[in-house]
Amino acid sequence: MNIIISGLPKISFRASLGQAPLQQPSQPLASSQLKQDVYEKSENVSQASAKNSSTPHYSQTDIFYINDNHGRTGNMARIYSAKKYYDSLTKSSDVDKLVLAAGDISAGADLHIVKAASTYMNGLGVDATSDGNHEYDASPSQIAESKKGAKYKSLGLNLQIPKGNPLDGVIEKSFVIEKNGHKYAVIGLAPPDLHERIRDNESRKQIGVDDFGKTLKDIQNLTDEYKKQGINKIILLSHCGLEKDKRIAQETSGIDIIIGGHTHDLLQGIEEGKNLLYSKSNEPVIITQAGKDGEYFGDLKITWDDQKGIIVKAQNNVTSSSNFKRNRVIKGVFEQILGKPEYLGEIKSASGPTKNRLIDPNANAFFIMDAVRNEFGTDLALINIGNIRGFFEQGPLDSHQVFEVVPLKNNMVKLKLSEKEIVDALKHGAKSFTKPGNKPGIVIPSGLKYTVTRNGEIKAASFIDKSGKEVAIDVNNPDPNKFYTVATDDFFASGGDNLIENKIAKKQVDEVFDFDKDKLVCDYVKKLNTPIEIKDDGRITVID
Repeated sequence: MNIIISGLPKISFRASLGQAPLQQPSQPLASSQLKQDVYEKSENVSQASAKNSSTPHYSQTDIFYINDNHGRTGNMARIYSAKKYYDSLTKSSDVDKLVLAAGDISAGADLHIVKAASTYMNGLGVDATSDGNHEYDASPSQIAESKKGAKYKSLGLNLQIPKGNPLDGVIEKSFVIEKNGHKYAVIGLAPPDLHERIRDNESRKQIGVDDFGKTLKDIQNLTDEYKKQGINKIILLSHCGLEKDKRIAQETSGIDIIIGGHTHDLLQGIEEGKNLLYSKSNEPVIITQAGKDGEYFGDLKITWDDQKGIIVKAQNNVTSSSNFKRNRVIKGVFEQILGKPEYLGEIKSASGPTKNRLIDPNANAFFIMDAVRNEFGTDLALINIGNIRGFFEQGPLDSHQVFEVVPLKNNMVKLKLSEKEIVDALKHGAKSFTKPGNKPGIVIPSGLKYTVTRNGEIKAASFIDKSGKEVAIDVNNPDPNKFYTVATDDFFASGGDNLIENKIAKKQVDEVFDFDKDKLVCDYVKKLNTPIEIKDDGRITVID
């Protein structure tokens, strides 16, 4: 007969909020945020067998996990508070506690942000991270320098790091960590599309990535090796994205948990077929991913059959970081690293965040690109929407708030693009409406208007000159010999998201600057010296 395992303690994250934890949420947490009891394996175990010496032994693991924080220091400070709070609730020494990260905790080439991210992970007590693409916005030497003093392991089984490279010996393939006598093998994966997701820099030139077929084989070989060593609890930190994580779960044997990232999926609870899958040997595999930009964090609670190394019970609690106040200690540390913010001016009104960041017209992005175009005096300013990570709010505006909106720290570029190249970029971005995850996202312009359908077609476009005159562009037959001066950044200019060809590699750029959009926005706001209205002016029209 089929009987739920007897004698297992009920895993619960309910707690009395009336007690005085180290750091309480800024508002009460809903019970659905605290407890999601969603996976429990049935076994042929009777009450009588509990007294038998052959009864399996069970242990519990609590994994606090993060992914894709993208250097958003505000939300990082909130997650820091959350970790202190959750630590105050889970005091049992019998539970194995792990803190794991799945990449893109940092973002951009600004070494201050890289340092802030590493300090944050040390403060959280992160045991290991898989590096994501945004860690490689910096050069290998800068990445290696940032990891000095790291108390966590950096993992990348599928990275090709040449001998003598600054990252040689710094990035490991996997490691074993022991908690309460239980051994866990932790393997890390970098994104297979690493080169497509970073600008044309030294990391792209020096660091290779295995194809996914080889990676699947390497995972299996390494997992088999750990099994031979008697290590049967195996966790994968993956910055590969949800679809590839699903393939790993189903096309290998031995992986128990995949802490994922890269595609910014928000996997709440545990749902069979979605983030509860079965391996080739028909063992459960749980996949997690906590969205993007540090807006959420996760807490995964596992009960194991120790002898078999199989998950028999699990909860996946995903909580919004906005429920917590920024921790004052880490906030102060960030300010020491980043410097005090500069007051810029006032925002009279703002439209707030978009619903779908990658395909919705975005007034915050429009304002940023207007600042870029105005400061550089170019015909156009263009950027990939993925570059915009936050939103402006009504009230005082300072330099740190601007950086929160554009945290990636690329270098600005001036170049010339033909009308055809511009229209082709718009068309490529428009295809995001019909792609899974809506990637790479639409192109955000200044000096340009266009109409796009939800089927991913560009229907019309117009150039808006500096006097406000509108000139129609034939999107079906754009002129390859008509050129515009364009301001953008070196991610876009180096073929990032495949919106244009790699102009930097072809030496087809006019100027490269050692600053990013945040500086231009700060300068622009100070020059305006008037309350700002951030609103959608209709430059991108989406139709059915």
